[in-house]
Amino acid sequence: MAKIALGSSREATQPDCIKALVIEFVATFLFVFAGVGSAMAADKLGADPFVGLLAVALAHTLVVAVMISAGHISGGHLNPAVTLGLLFGGHITVFRSFLYWIDQLFASAAACYLLQYLTGGLATPIHTLSSGVSALQGVVWEIILTFSLLFTVYATLVDPKRTSHGAQGAILTGLVVGANILAGGPFSGASMNPARSFGPALASWDWTDHWIYWVGPLIGGGLGGLVYENFFISRSHTILPTNEDAF
Repeated sequence: MAKIALGSSREATQPDCIKALVIEFVATFLFVFAGVGSAMAADKLGADPFVGLLAVALAHTLVVAVMISAGHISGGHLNPAVTLGLLFGGHITVFRSFLYWIDQLFASAAACYLLQYLTGGLATPIHTLSSGVSALQGVVWEIILTFSLLFTVYATLVDPKRTSHGAQGAILTGLVVGANILAGGPFSGASMNPARSFGPALASWDWTDHWIYWVGPLIGGGLGGLVYENFFISRSHTILPTNEDAF
């Protein structure tokens, strides 16, 4: 069972942490800008729903793959659910996780407000449940989709026995995000990412079904990290060396 390192407030003043936070902000900002921007473009062009879904899925596939690689200094999380999954696997401290979550939310909000300005005030489309999809169904959708995302992250980027190179792992992670959008987009919206949902909701001030995109992804991300770390990775040493208390 992986130990979860608490960390300490001293991390916030360490150069490596500051650099990681800057990179995480930039990578998350660019990810949300491209992801939300693609949805806004599809709406503006009046694209056929299926064509629009394909365009949004492709945009997310590409930008996730690139930003994970570009954000390698911070780990390229881009997503509070990914950070939580890595926290449960002992790969990041609790304190630094909170810093990452704040960073990701601010980056998402900044990207969406800038998009509103650049598009002349167009509303940023929010994640919300489709007609006929219940709240429970939406939560389960998001749990499964985010679990598959974390399973892929661990299998292709974290597992020391992985066969893929880091760049290949980033591409494979982008592909699973795109596939999940194609599968779940017409039902739950396939967020898999509380930060990705937070920015548009804040900029549009529309919080319809918003809680689902926290509960589902965080459960799925946490489970994905716990399951892969404890059932599929064999380690003979402490994952995250720390002088702080751990549990």
